[in-house]
Amino acid sequence: MHPVIFTAAASTEVTEAQDWYEGEVVGLGRRFRKEVDLLVQRIVTAPRQFPVVYKNVRRAVLRRFPYTLMFVLGEDNTLTVIACFHGSRNPARWRERI
Repeated sequence: MHPVIFTAAASTEVTEAQDWYEGEVVGLGRRFRKEVDLLVQRIVTAPRQFPVVYKNVRRAVLRRFPYTLMFVLGEDNTLTVIACFHGSRNPARWRERI
C-alpha cells in the first residue's frame, strides 16, 4: 500500500473544483469528489500504470470530468499529488511546482 499525500496546492484545487461543480448542480461536486477518490485508489493500486509526462511526474485522468491528477512516486513509495489540473489550463502552472 502506497501512502498518498496531497500538497496544499493540489488539495486546494480539488476543493475549488468540487465547490464549483456543486455550485453548478447540486450533487455534482460530490460526484466529482467520488471520482477523485476512485482515481486515487487506482493510483494506489498500481501507480506505474500511469504515464510519466514530465520528468518524474505521472498523469492520471479522471473518467467523467476534464481533470487530471499529477503525482510523483517517491523513492519510499509515497505518492505525492502535486496538482488537480483542468485539461484546458496551461501545463506550465503545475510544472512550476516541481
